[in-house]
Amino acid sequence: MSDAPFLTKWFEIMDSDTPSRILDLIDDGFTFSILFSTDGRATDFAGGREAMEGYLAQREKGTLTHHPLAVSSAGRAEFYLGEVRRGGEVVANYVAAGQVGASGRLERLIIGRSPGVRFDGGADV
Repeated sequence: MSDAPFLTKWFEIMDSDTPSRILDLIDDGFTFSILFSTDGRATDFAGGREAMEGYLAQREKGTLTHHPLAVSSAGRAEFYLGEVRRGGEVVANYVAAGQVGASGRLERLIIGRSPGVRFDGGADV
């Protein structure tokens, strides 16, 4: 399997006790969209740094974990297919794509998460 070192680090930090540390990884011109589906309802968190701070404030810290199924990169872009688990049980799959800038920080991020489609997990990467 290829690797996506930046997004792998991103999700490891998101799963930690201090997910706000991801703010240190974003570029000054950072923009993102996270389309988050739960129980047939979808919410789109989008914007820049301030919107990411709002997303972090509302999220369930320490209860969900991200597990890679397939990852890849091409140039400055990284791609990630994973599953979200709560207490070891899969609750959703997600796809993410990020663009790392010349600064070494994340410039763009898009994530889609839904419990409606499941990919086979297999072994963790």
